[in-house]
Amino acid sequence: MSTVTLSRHSSPDFFSRVVESVAAFFEAVSEGRQIAQRYEALSRLSDAALAKRGLTRQDIARAAVSGR
Repeated sequence: MSTVTLSRHSSPDFFSRVVESVAAFFEAVSEGRQIAQRYEALSRLSDAALAKRGLTRQDIARAAVSGR
């Protein structure tokens, strides 16, 4: 007869890391959505409106990521 010993990951550190990882994932998703919304809003502006903000069409992606 053989016995199997299962290692349990029930330590508070393990659960803390899992919760932190899940929270970090959702924060990253939220940040990505904010960047996408900024990109959409900037891409809808005319060239003149972008120029008033000191931007060109080529600057939109950088500005969306930087939050400008």
